[in-house]
Amino acid sequence: MDIIEFFQHSAGKWFSQRTCQDLAAVKSVAGTTDLWLDALSSEDPEAIALCQEYRIDPAEALGGVRIRWENKPIDPEPKQSGSTLLVAIANGSQPTEGRLLRKSATADELPTPSRYIIGSDDVVTFIAESEHLYEEERIWYASDNLRLRTHVVKRSDGFSLASFYSEIRMGGTPKPA
Repeated sequence: MDIIEFFQHSAGKWFSQRTCQDLAAVKSVAGTTDLWLDALSSEDPEAIALCQEYRIDPAEALGGVRIRWENKPIDPEPKQSGSTLLVAIANGSQPTEGRLLRKSATADELPTPSRYIIGSDDVVTFIAESEHLYEEERIWYASDNLRLRTHVVKRSDGFSLASFYSEIRMGGTPKPA
């Protein structure tokens, strides 16, 4: 699997269940979210615009994914929604590794530099790291309509968060590879 096949396979509406553990505060939180994922071609205007924001030639883009989410809050959590755009940039001739351009609709600044790695087991790992942050997200499929995800965030101020997600496809179908 390459990153574009992964994005295409991820397309559709998903129901996500999560458990988050704030390690510093020794606090657990559970919740659910609806996700909508749309695979984008490298010629998509949003993908081209994001490349330009990063000052990268859009011809280097492989494609991307638009992710929208809306949580289903558990009292007293407020309802939240948002979106993120991801665009994959090839790492030379290595089809299983590359850079990841990311833009969140809720953030004005360009985020921490990110990269992706696809293992021989088709587990996709996204890593963002800087002097003050390490963030790792791993996603794999148990079946076409069930995917699992872990997410770890560590900051230099001592904040640590570990999350586990199970996600069930509720609509749309994976595109054939």
